[in-house]
Amino acid sequence: MFIGLSEAADFLKNCRDAVIITHQSPDGDCIGAAFALKDILGYFGIRSRIVCCDEFPSRYDFMTNTGCGEDFEPQTVISVDIADNRLMGSLKEVYGDKVQLCIDHHISNTGYAEMTLLDGKASATCELIWFLAREMGAELSEHCAACIYTGIATDTGCFKYDCTTADCHMIAADIIENYNIGFAKINRNMFDVKSVGRIKMECRVLELMEYYLDGKLTIISVTADIMEQMGVDGSDLEGCASLPLQVEGVEVGIMIKEREPGVYKISMRSANDVNVSEICRILGGGGHAKAAGCLLEGSLGEVKKRLIEAVGKAV
Repeated sequence: MFIGLSEAADFLKNCRDAVIITHQSPDGDCIGAAFALKDILGYFGIRSRIVCCDEFPSRYDFMTNTGCGEDFEPQTVISVDIADNRLMGSLKEVYGDKVQLCIDHHISNTGYAEMTLLDGKASATCELIWFLAREMGAELSEHCAACIYTGIATDTGCFKYDCTTADCHMIAADIIENYNIGFAKINRNMFDVKSVGRIKMECRVLELMEYYLDGKLTIISVTADIMEQMGVDGSDLEGCASLPLQVEGVEVGIMIKEREPGVYKISMRSANDVNVSEICRILGGGGHAKAAGCLLEGSLGEVKKRLIEAVGKAV
């Protein structure tokens, strides 16, 4: 059941002992939304705990250093930024059919929760968290404000992607004006600072970039062997999915990342009018019109063939 902002706010103000679930391979928006929501619930004296099947990358320590919360038997289960319960990873077995409220901004949301607060036009789930805080009458701490700003900034590519909205600019302006969050430092750490391994990785994958469909499709493949050679892990690859779109004339860019033997995480980006959410939906995933993903199994060659065929039909 899809609900509105006021219904979601009422539910949250009256919930107790909440578990907040984030998706596998956590990014700035899902981490920011989870920790901001934890702060908001704490403002009303409501205990909560954040859970994820993967570790949070160290670059987000300034959000996660407040801790994920104490252990308790949950009475409420909430998911943030999760369009499909399969994206919970191993936690799907525990919470997949128990989510009471999902807060999300992906148009591909499958409606797996009892209640879903969904706005496909929102720039980020953190944008919805900010509106929820206002609807609930919560005062934001500086930590909460930093979490919300980070989620919006990372999901909009520092306010340059098409998903950028007037609302998210307004929220960012409000936070910058009223909270001392060090937004310039956040932006530098999110978008400019890279590990030595990440720099080497970018050079390597650009060398290995492959071109298909008369240059309209580019693919970069990152195997476990390459990551080991470069001394990086999955968290170092965040943001690499946009690299293929830097090539002139490219309509769709894909990053293939080996998650485990025979299993590949696909990150797909669109430069103009191709709806990659629809392509990924056909492949068992989803996301946004210009940024989506899925998981595919098989050999690397088989995975590439499926992707080229799927994109070819759309292009």
